Amino acid sequence: MDSQDRVFVFNRTPDHPIVVFDRDGNYLYSWGEGLFAFPHAILIDKEDNVWLVERNNCQVMKFTPQGKLLMTIGTKGYRSDTGVDPTDFSSGAWKNVTHGGGPFNMPAGIALNPAGEVFIADGYANCRVHRFSPDGKLILSWGEPGNGPGQFNLPHGIWIDRHGRVLVADRENDRVQVFTQEGEYITTWPTRLIGAALFYVDDEDTVYIPEHNGGFISILTLEGERLARWGAEIHRSCHGIYLDSHKDVYVVQPGEWAPRSRRVVKFTRK
Repeated sequence: MDSQDRVFVFNRTPDHPIVVFDRDGNYLYSWGEGLFAFPHAILIDKEDNVWLVERNNCQVMKFTPQGKLLMTIGTKGYRSDTGVDPTDFSSGAWKNVTHGGGPFNMPAGIALNPAGEVFIADGYANCRVHRFSPDGKLILSWGEPGNGPGQFNLPHGIWIDRHGRVLVADRENDRVQVFTQEGEYITTWPTRLIGAALFYVDDEDTVYIPEHNGGFISILTLEGERLARWGAEIHRSCHGIYLDSHKDVYVVQPGEWAPRSRRVVKFTRK
């Protein structure tokens, strides 16, 4: 959502990669034809710039709302050394990661801190979080494969909370880990999440997380205690989530197992 409550959808089709709707689902415009191989994550900053994570081309790109390219982080097609076969672009490539590598190897998620620094969850063929300056220079990276504190099995989503902590959705470890912005491990949330995908945290510190491998939406406190949950444990991916200014909830279902369910579903707060 941008400041006007327009809905931006990063779409896995060559014809209309970025599709923009109003909050009632009416089509407004689209852009981005021919720019992307595998769209994965989208974030709109406080100036309404559109940040996109392109998984298979291994790039992070910043655009105006109308589609003018402002900045690119990463070299198109370059994949860092993590032990993964460079011809493997499968969603299970993370299983073959033997060590952490530099930016990027099939990145997944993005967050910005108030200073404009960029944090990338580099997870599908890597196991690291990378922190960049606002102009795209690498500051530091952290993470190795595994299930211990500070280790990752597909870091997928990322968020900077109001305390400045880095929340990482460690998807295939079914958990959220919390770090400082220097990469120091703080804690792991107590609630198990079935494939924690990514975050939206509202201005009341309520956390919304789609559980990719379960088909659930969980609502939690900022310390990871579950407040509510809805959905069903079925093969229907919940892969994206955002709230508008009315706190209506928009959930993305990409339909990996059920193509007819490829959609954005809106839940209205009563």
